[in-house]
Amino acid sequence: MSDPDVDSSDPDVGASDSDVDSPDPDVLVLRQKLHGQDGADYAAILRERLPDRNIVHPATPDEQREYLRTARVATGFELDRDQLAAAENLELFAGVYAGTGHLDLEAFEDHGVAVTNASGVHVPNISEHVIGSLIAHARQFPRAWDNKQRGAWQTHPVLELQGSTVAIVGLGAIGTGIARRLDAFGVETLGVRYTPEKGGPTDEVYGFDDVHAAVAAADHVVLACPLTETTAGLVDAELLTSMPTHGILVNIARGGVVETDALLEALRHDEIRAAALDVTDPEPLPNDHPLWDLDNVTITAHNAGNTPNYFDRCAEILAGNVERLASGAELENRVV
Repeated sequence: MSDPDVDSSDPDVGASDSDVDSPDPDVLVLRQKLHGQDGADYAAILRERLPDRNIVHPATPDEQREYLRTARVATGFELDRDQLAAAENLELFAGVYAGTGHLDLEAFEDHGVAVTNASGVHVPNISEHVIGSLIAHARQFPRAWDNKQRGAWQTHPVLELQGSTVAIVGLGAIGTGIARRLDAFGVETLGVRYTPEKGGPTDEVYGFDDVHAAVAAADHVVLACPLTETTAGLVDAELLTSMPTHGILVNIARGGVVETDALLEALRHDEIRAAALDVTDPEPLPNDHPLWDLDNVTITAHNAGNTPNYFDRCAEILAGNVERLASGAELENRVV
């Protein structure tokens, strides 16, 4: 039965976000979702930024396969080898993650397809998350919330960020963003990176061989590094011992950078002040895990990367790269 409220003569009725009879797509937005946002939203933003380009977002898997045969640019989470083999005209895959460890980069290289990532898109939101976490634990907001729940009018000792020192492990785009924002709070920063000779945005820069020295010289520690052979289990009992007892640990890196059992012991025995964990090991954290029961821990379930502006920032990178691709210029954030 037809819907009486729908005008079937309207040419837009029944039309999807794509039309397989349209010209070959300049940019194919894959059928993938992120942070509660649909790919159709991403496509709409790209159309605003690239009004002269044919941006398509297929409504069905069949449409996606058809468009993939002729698209010059595809953007989304991933493409596998079979999809790449079918993408005869593809020149660029624009990943919407900062990391590319989930992609078969060798396959892209074999097919002559350039790959870019979304490095930098998380800088504002994750930096704000880190600063909020530091302030929350320095001012003991979790304790104040608990007092409110109990109707208890109580004061409690606090810390100030101003004049403190924060060690930032990892000086990529996110670590750099954190350092620059902490500067506004009068915080001295110490960076830890693989190539300390490159310097960085922090007041001092250390190599991973000297991570204990950096942590011992700091009040608080922020983890913003990738999970690698070097960083796996980096924050163990020894490194936690290098932190001061008033220190706050913030992890927005990967759960595996921290030895969870060692952290539990340090928190239970007040060897550090608190931990703000956006990532954990294991993840998701089981609901009976003892970390949930500690008053000096906040857990945000990998939410630091959540932002309503994610696709806007991805679109900014991609729109520029579409123009660079046309002119033969070097692509921003190219990894292959």
